[in-house]
Amino acid sequence: MQIRELRGREKQEIRRVVSSLCANYDAEYGCLPLDSGCFMFGKTYTNGALCKWFRNALMPQSPEMERIFSGGIARETKPCAVCGKEFTPNGRQTYCSEKCAATGRKESAAKNSRDYRKRRRDASAIRLQETP
Repeated sequence: MQIRELRGREKQEIRRVVSSLCANYDAEYGCLPLDSGCFMFGKTYTNGALCKWFRNALMPQSPEMERIFSGGIARETKPCAVCGKEFTPNGRQTYCSEKCAATGRKESAAKNSRDYRKRRRDASAIRLQETP
C-alpha cells in the first residue's frame, strides 16, 4: 500500500461518509464510544489506524473510501483546455504540456487584443455620433 497524504476532496468524502452513515457519530457529541470528536476527521495520511466501525461498516458502503485506503491512487484528471487530452493537474494547472500552455497564452493574448480593438472601435463610434 502506498502511503500518501490525503487530498482535500478525500477528507471531505471521509467527513461526508462518517457524518451521514456512521451509527456511532452524532453531530452534537461526536463519536459516541470515544466520547469525543471522530478521529477519522483528523486523518491526514492513508496509513495508520482506522476506526473499527469505519473499516467494517462504512468502507464497504463507499467505493471511494475502499479505493483510498486500499492503496488505489486517487487522482483526478481533467481535460487540457487546448487539445482536450486528459491529464492529472498539479494545483490549478490548465494545460497538459508546455506546448499547450504556450498555445493557450497565444490564443488568450489574441482574444484580449481583439476585445481591446473592438472596445476602442465602439468607443470611437460613440464619440463620432455625439459630435454635432
